[in-house]
Amino acid sequence: MEYAIRATNIVRAFPAADGNMFYALKGIDMDIPRGKLTILKGRSGSGKTTLLNILSALDEATEGEVLFGDRELGSMSLEEKEKLRRYEIGFVFQSVALIPIMNAYENVDYGLRLADYKEKRDPRIKQVLKMVGLGGRLNHMPMQMSGGEQQRVAIARAVAHKPGIIFADEPTGALDTVSGLAVMKLFKELIENEGITIVMTTHDPGLMELGDVVYEMEDGEIIGREEHETVKF
Repeated sequence: MEYAIRATNIVRAFPAADGNMFYALKGIDMDIPRGKLTILKGRSGSGKTTLLNILSALDEATEGEVLFGDRELGSMSLEEKEKLRRYEIGFVFQSVALIPIMNAYENVDYGLRLADYKEKRDPRIKQVLKMVGLGGRLNHMPMQMSGGEQQRVAIARAVAHKPGIIFADEPTGALDTVSGLAVMKLFKELIENEGITIVMTTHDPGLMELGDVVYEMEDGEIIGREEHETVKF
C-alpha cells in the first residue's frame, strides 16, 4: 500500500498552568494510505484535531517525525510549509468559512486565486460546483443556501486547485444526518474520481464504517485501528 503520510512517535506537549506539561499527543505512530478516506475518531479532547493540525503542517510536533510523501515536515521552513498548505493541501472545517459577500462561484474562484491556479479558472469552478451538486446555484449567496449546501461549496473550494490531500476537521459536525451522509458520499466520489486522499476527524459513530481506515483516539493515544472495505453509496 502506498502512503501519503507516515507519522512516527508524534508527541505534542503544552505548558500547563501548574508549571507541568500537558501532553495532548503521546507518541502517535500512524500511516495515511494514498487515495483513501482515513477517519480519526474520538470524543472531544481525544487529540484528533491536534493530530490533524500536525499532519497538515498547521502545527509542529514537540517530538517525532511526519513524512509528507518524501518530505519531513520538521525540516521544512515556514515558507515551504506555507507553500505546501497553499498548493498541495485542501482544508474543510466544521465552520464552513465561506465569504458571505461572495456567491458560490466567487468563493471557489477566490480559493483558486489564493492557490495561484495556473489553468483556466472558469471551467474548473463550474466543474467542481457541478461535482458537488450545485451546478445550478453558482450565483447563490451563502445566506441563500442550507448548511449542507454551504459545506458542499466549501468542499468545492477545497478541491478546485487539485490538491493531493484534503484535511477535514469535523466536516459534518454542524449538519443533520442526511446532509452529513451527503458530504460523506461526496468525499467517496472525490477519492474515486479525482484520486484525492482525505483525512477527516469525527465523533459521530454513524460515520465510522464509511472510512477505509479508521483510527480510534483516546487521551492523546491511538487505541485502535480498523480497515474497512470501500463503501459504495
